[in-house]
Amino acid sequence: MGSGKILCTILSLFSQFMAAFSNLQQNENPSMGFHGGEKGTGSSLLSEVVQLHIQKDYVVLDNGILQVTLSNPGGHVTGIQYNGLENLLETDNGESDRGYWDVVWSGEGVTRKKGNLDRLDGTNLTVVVESEEKVEISFTRMWNSSLQAKVVPLNFDKRYVMLRGSSGFYTYAIYEHLRGWPAFDLDNTRIVFKLTRQKFRYMAIADNRQRYMPLPEDRSPERGQTLAYPEAVLLVHPVEPEFEGEVDDKYAYSCESKDISVHGWISADPLVGFWQITPSHEFRTGGPLKQFLTSHVGPTNLGVMHSTHYAGADVTIKIGPNEPWKKVYGPVFAYVNSLSDGRDPLSLWKDAKKQMMNEVHKWPYDFIASEDFPPSKQRGSVGGRLLVLERYVSNATISAEGAYVGLAAPGEAGSWQLESKGYQFWTKTDEGGNFTINGIRPGDYNLYAWVPGFIGDYKFTSVININSGSNIDIGDLVYEAPRNGSTLWEIGFPDRSAAEFYIPDANPKYINKLYLKQERYRQYGLWERYAELYPKADLVFTVGKSNHTTDWFFAQVTRKKDNTTYEGTTWQIKFLLDEVDERAAYKLRMALATANVAELEVRVNEPNANPVFSTGEIGKDNTIARHGIHGLYRLFNVDIPGAQLLIGNNTIFLTQTASISPFQGVMYDYIRLEGPPPPHKAL
Repeated sequence: MGSGKILCTILSLFSQFMAAFSNLQQNENPSMGFHGGEKGTGSSLLSEVVQLHIQKDYVVLDNGILQVTLSNPGGHVTGIQYNGLENLLETDNGESDRGYWDVVWSGEGVTRKKGNLDRLDGTNLTVVVESEEKVEISFTRMWNSSLQAKVVPLNFDKRYVMLRGSSGFYTYAIYEHLRGWPAFDLDNTRIVFKLTRQKFRYMAIADNRQRYMPLPEDRSPERGQTLAYPEAVLLVHPVEPEFEGEVDDKYAYSCESKDISVHGWISADPLVGFWQITPSHEFRTGGPLKQFLTSHVGPTNLGVMHSTHYAGADVTIKIGPNEPWKKVYGPVFAYVNSLSDGRDPLSLWKDAKKQMMNEVHKWPYDFIASEDFPPSKQRGSVGGRLLVLERYVSNATISAEGAYVGLAAPGEAGSWQLESKGYQFWTKTDEGGNFTINGIRPGDYNLYAWVPGFIGDYKFTSVININSGSNIDIGDLVYEAPRNGSTLWEIGFPDRSAAEFYIPDANPKYINKLYLKQERYRQYGLWERYAELYPKADLVFTVGKSNHTTDWFFAQVTRKKDNTTYEGTTWQIKFLLDEVDERAAYKLRMALATANVAELEVRVNEPNANPVFSTGEIGKDNTIARHGIHGLYRLFNVDIPGAQLLIGNNTIFLTQTASISPFQGVMYDYIRLEGPPPPHKAL
């Protein structure tokens, strides 16, 4: 069954759900078509001005297309009225549990699995701008010592903006920590919208990742069975039988930051879409490949600005007691659209993608009132060309096609993966290696890059200072990829992912139908398949005979011994050498796509000898449990004495020793053994 057929099957479920409402929809509004976009629901509404209504406990933003109600002075979104729906949000939830900003934080020296949740309840309302064309309002809370240990030690300013003729509203937040305030750690911050559960049943986060979703009650103890961790639930007695036997897990719907530009939900009655559009990723943590949650059963729509998911504690925002810090998160655009003439409901998704492109073209917005958000004319740009010098590929430089090039806070090469306090600006090079990064906020940055097909990280040596109106041509940059000698053998492809390795079929007891033929690594429980495939002896890969797509398991995990204990695993790479220079050092390049509380040891030809290399304990990415195919990238360059190699048969033993849980282990990106360099090419 191909992926196209799977998608058709999923869509047919949604079509069945809508069929019951089609006649009603056509009878109610037989002449009306698609609604949404910048022009709203019709020309008559273009004359509607933006109105602000302030009451004792509520504030209403109204532009004639939709009405947004917020609590006063808390600043939580309690209602969104649109297209005949009195509220797109779940009214069974409390008013502070429908649309809100929150943070997860902990005080200095506090060690716990999870921090404190602060829903950022405002204490003061300010009208920033009020005109016929635009309204911008602010909900703030100022921190003081009397609040110590009760709430996060930040001043925050939550903003909401509504424009005339716009089928949606914008929201952003400004966080500020002043010198002398208590130190704290910030693990997570986000904007959340919880939609009405009986209406919004179809979720879309990408063209190939969308489906009709279970109900939240399907996850209850009466209907579902919690699996290895609370987020994963086997649907045993769901309300709708078609979901029986599926696993629901919010992590199955994570995305890389670069791909989280629009995602949301569709209601069948009436045909309404709710979408969160993120036109820029400049405020997100960890660069373009950092993974974040998107939408999941609820129906819940998330805009995660910062999290430690798929990276661990190393990416936590750690603010010191004397450290001033300020950051703007957002704006993001909450967009609504509708259909009422029986057209294909997926045209709502297509329109949302079109609206996303409109928002990207308008970024950075010129209608934001805060001086902490610089408009386009106050920003700068950097352009240039990236080339690669790889001496065993070509004597001349080659264009770095498809490379990721970005600006982030000054640091070491690759440090952008863990950078979390500032802003990052990324793009990809064209076929000639050319790049332009626009809309850069003023500040000091390093320029970083990495190139698919080559290991390691590039960093431009000079700090780049961006001022208002800067337009910097940095010229040609050359990345000299790590290389010691010629390639004796290699396994995989260097792209910072384990996706090219063998991914087993899911256990039929634990499946997500969406991933039967695509992105199969997102299935629950794949870590258990390793012991089933290798019940007694571990993986052995023979260079020249084995194929990494079928013979290299995508993750080196622990082996389950019984219901409570696990053991480490040792993988073998067997290879032949026709000659060996015993006086030289060979180089083993090990690029890891992720690691989770793992320790990897390398031995050569003697499985019980002292290791020639050990990583020590590395990683808290937790990628294995969260259905990812990569976390943080790590490159290890291991010297192997020629005296330990043999003419003829050789074996490298890779032992992952940590073995307390099933989720410990590593994923490899790429492994290469290099011979010693000729004397004239020595590094």
